[in-house]
Amino acid sequence: MTDSSAWLHLHSDSLTAAIDPQGAQLSVLRDAAGRDLLWNGDPTFWNGRAPVLFPIVGTLNGGHYRWRGQSYALSRHGFARGRGFKVLHDDAHSALLRLQADADTNAVYPFRFELDLVFRLEGNALSIEAIVRNTDDQPMPASVGFHPALRWPLPGGPARGEQFLEFERDETAPIRRLDANGLLTADLHATPVHGRRLQLDDALFNQDVVIFDRLASRSLIYGADTGPRIRVSFPDATYLGLWSKPGAGFVCIEPWLGVADPAGFGGDFDAKPGAFLVAPGQQRTLQMRLELLPAQ
Repeated sequence: MTDSSAWLHLHSDSLTAAIDPQGAQLSVLRDAAGRDLLWNGDPTFWNGRAPVLFPIVGTLNGGHYRWRGQSYALSRHGFARGRGFKVLHDDAHSALLRLQADADTNAVYPFRFELDLVFRLEGNALSIEAIVRNTDDQPMPASVGFHPALRWPLPGGPARGEQFLEFERDETAPIRRLDANGLLTADLHATPVHGRRLQLDDALFNQDVVIFDRLASRSLIYGADTGPRIRVSFPDATYLGLWSKPGAGFVCIEPWLGVADPAGFGGDFDAKPGAFLVAPGQQRTLQMRLELLPAQ
């Protein structure tokens, strides 16, 4: 994370936001009263805030992936969150940041690419787009994801135990979990969602992240029966992760185009579950919108 004096600042009548060019990470989101809606990166629990996941989501089996007879090492969630992005546009309501391939990325991800992060703040909503562009002359496999940590509980609302996620649609399909190595298990677990509502509880995260891989909803509302709420929209996501640490003051609501390797997976990157393939000159977009709703 860079010095906060280098952060980009967006504002509207309802929200203020700050983006760190290191990792193009949303680092502050506050309401009109100046209350923090986003986790502050306290390393006691987790030093992240809202990292961008690219070119993988989650963990690789053995820490490596294969591509055309070669093996490449990547740490969990890839390298984008640790890289400096170039600021191409910055005004009071929007920002565009770009990461481009270089010698360092080519050593672990042998493709020419551009990763654009577009932030737009309008009224009570912040929209974020991650645009993965293939500038190479070969097909490019990739995954991309968002990882925003929202305050739990939301400021001005009731206690942690009263906070919930209310999905747009019924989520009756089983959920998935990770093993001790961070790999996707084959086991299916009963959905924790009841009547479209998932009541947040520390015990939900005793086995790390909750993964929805047969997602019916395109949005959910986070909050409680009283107090402020946030609608999180994810129109393009093929997976949704929910994560926290027991006792931590955040819950991560994570739209993904990709997922961790299944336990025992040994195929090439383009056969990796959840990965997408971008043709030369083409792009793939993942969108997310955080909308602050009026207090109940």
